[in-house]
Amino acid sequence: MAGRVEEINIAYEPHQLPEPLESIDVVVGDGLAGCRYEDITLIQAEALEGLLEHHGIALSAAESRRNVLTRGIDLNELVGRRFTVGEIECVGVELCEPCAHLQRMTQPGVMRGLVHRAGINADIVRGGRIAVGDPVTAL
Repeated sequence: MAGRVEEINIAYEPHQLPEPLESIDVVVGDGLAGCRYEDITLIQAEALEGLLEHHGIALSAAESRRNVLTRGIDLNELVGRRFTVGEIECVGVELCEPCAHLQRMTQPGVMRGLVHRAGINADIVRGGRIAVGDPVTAL
């Protein structure tokens, strides 16, 4: 099972819309450089495309508040498994279910449209660098 990184987005302050980056350093225990969280969140491009197609809601990867947008890999299947994103290695911890806060920051219907499709939260077990275009591979 393999996919690729399509976008990387980081918010440096709470409630700030995440900003796109071409690449970023990732450190075990610190997370993505400059990000206030120690983990990494990922969402599938296909989930956002499905949200538009089936619910008429356009949501950008940055608006989803996830760090990494992927394509070509079923992220839900990575919960409880190790996987790599570029140079880093992660373990999928849990699904990131959509919440009322996300819906308030975006638009009505986002919660319902992204149930079980809002990405995953993962712990970083080996640091390194990730970049747009890098492979995402289940181990």
